[in-house]
Amino acid sequence: MLAQRTVLFKSSSIAAAWTAAEAAAACGDQIIDLTAGEIWSELAPSIREGAIAAINCSSNRYTGTLGLLKLRHALARKISADTAQSWSADEIAVTSGAKQALFNAAMALLNPGDEVLVPAPCWTSFPVQIGLAGGTPVFIDTRHNSYVPKLADLAAAVTSKTKAILVNTPSNPTGVIYDRSTLAGIAQLAIDRDLWIIFDECYGAFAHAPHTHHPIVSVAPSVRDRTLIVNSFAKSLALTGWRIGYLAAPKTVISAVGSLQSYMSCPDVIAQHALLNHLESGDAAFQLQLQRHVANARALGLSILSTLKSVPQPAAQGGYYFYLDLVGWQRRANRYGHEINADDVANVLLMDAGVATVSGTAFGDPAGVGLSYGIDLKLLDKALRRLTVALNTWK
Repeated sequence: MLAQRTVLFKSSSIAAAWTAAEAAAACGDQIIDLTAGEIWSELAPSIREGAIAAINCSSNRYTGTLGLLKLRHALARKISADTAQSWSADEIAVTSGAKQALFNAAMALLNPGDEVLVPAPCWTSFPVQIGLAGGTPVFIDTRHNSYVPKLADLAAAVTSKTKAILVNTPSNPTGVIYDRSTLAGIAQLAIDRDLWIIFDECYGAFAHAPHTHHPIVSVAPSVRDRTLIVNSFAKSLALTGWRIGYLAAPKTVISAVGSLQSYMSCPDVIAQHALLNHLESGDAAFQLQLQRHVANARALGLSILSTLKSVPQPAAQGGYYFYLDLVGWQRRANRYGHEINADDVANVLLMDAGVATVSGTAFGDPAGVGLSYGIDLKLLDKALRRLTVALNTWK
């Protein structure tokens, strides 16, 4: 008989959407995949050169549990510059991507029964990781407030069991960016109610004007000793397959994470050396190139999606996701006698329009559909035109 925790191991809905797209393509259908949260791009030269140099030097042995010390120092310098706060290497853990950083955070902070406030719609891994650590996710519905949590709703959800607030900005999947006022309010709530803040800023490199990404410890320095920052280079350097990220947190947290990681493994040694080379000798040119690509894709996508009937323009303030609010569209469909949820929409878009999307049910929202726009611009153009025709002519 399997362990009870395996009920949490249901395959990720995002992975399921990707698998469905692959299966349809294997049958000969011309499927355009808008499910994967990654940018189609070549490697940054500094990453390639650092990896090749590490291979040529036979860098094939374990590093320290928390990662290469030189890399942790380099990350500390980066985070210090990003946040206008001083960080040291012993406050940094290098991880196998942001997922491990988030899992480590949950395991280090949560006791069985502890609650974590999670604004929803939310990324699929958040509630599962909290559950695996014995905690309970408490979802805060943001749909009525343009996908930004109301401070009153957060405060009302705090109980004696609440241990942390999970903040994801820019948001996956909604694309919203929390403004300074919202972040300041969350910080004050954490102080007033003695809560931790888990701050996931993996899409911080992609904030679209006039919106700006703000690290919460920059907005409210007083929460620095109760904040865990999660980030990775999967998005900002298009390195999803390399699995390299980090956790920045108080020394006591990092010490606990080090003990935990010692029973797993250190991050990939070649990826670490490649990232170290980028941080020490790379420049901003490659990241600026990625940002231009994403900005161009966003502009193209918003132009096409503006032709949708009964679907408001997606926020798309940050990251590279369009999140479609289907509430009005569902009302229109219902007038034709259809009871439609997001799963139905995603299935029809896949089978009839040849476009793979992620149903909002994956994110806790039966009235939304998520689209990643990090793909080739010509394919994006074709996919979104197919999608708009399908939704506008649905009866």
